Amino acid sequence: MLTTRFVNGAPNWIDVGSPDIDGATSFYGGLFGWEFRSAGPDAGGYGFFQLDGRTVAGGMQTGPGQGPPAWTVYFQSEDAQATAEAAEQAHGEVLFQPTDVMGQGRMAVLADRAGVRFGIWQPGRTRGVDVANEPGALCWVELYTPDIAAAAAFYRRVLGLETSGVPFPGGTYTCVNPDGAGEDAMFGGMVALADDPSEKESGPYWLPYFEVEDTDAVVEQAQRLGGTVRMPATTLEGVGRMAKLADPYGVRFAVIRSEPAQG
Repeated sequence: MLTTRFVNGAPNWIDVGSPDIDGATSFYGGLFGWEFRSAGPDAGGYGFFQLDGRTVAGGMQTGPGQGPPAWTVYFQSEDAQATAEAAEQAHGEVLFQPTDVMGQGRMAVLADRAGVRFGIWQPGRTRGVDVANEPGALCWVELYTPDIAAAAAFYRRVLGLETSGVPFPGGTYTCVNPDGAGEDAMFGGMVALADDPSEKESGPYWLPYFEVEDTDAVVEQAQRLGGTVRMPATTLEGVGRMAKLADPYGVRFAVIRSEPAQG
């Protein structure tokens, strides 16, 4: 499961780039109860979404040439420069070179072999988000990719991630966990684009899931706030009740009320 006991290779940060950060703040505030706090005058408009005083995500306004509006998932790295070089050697790309962030840590934005953007965060004073796997916070990430085997090999080489197959209705789901951490540390999965009609036309990307207390109520609220439903609320036995949404600017994400762990 995804926790704030961060280890190398696990997600430790997430942020959204939006063409209207005020509008995004209104949407996610109305949906999850988040409040936006500026990181200060030297942060270029970057700020933090907080829930009851705890940081759950970051966000900033983006302009032309900065890519489409999207959530970016960051994975922990003990050496951002080495991880960026490993991504290039694995036929990925460095989109934003490793950079110090005001002493808080060191970050970079990379792309895998299929062009999927993701970030790396080398902790400094800030280890990562303050809360995970609770209502209103990140709880799972899912990679939609044209080639699971190629993706698994890339992330194994770059982040040390391990994959394993788990029986799932209709087939096998590919789960992901940090190197040597075992199944208890699974934080995400990989899905072939060809196996999910709702994602096939969207192209490959990392989809973040946020935990909620009532999936159906959140779906209704998202629509009231100007969001769209990409996949209606659906119950997956042994997993939970989930839905795929997009905010008013087309930023994709998912919500889930997870089933309690057995035992």
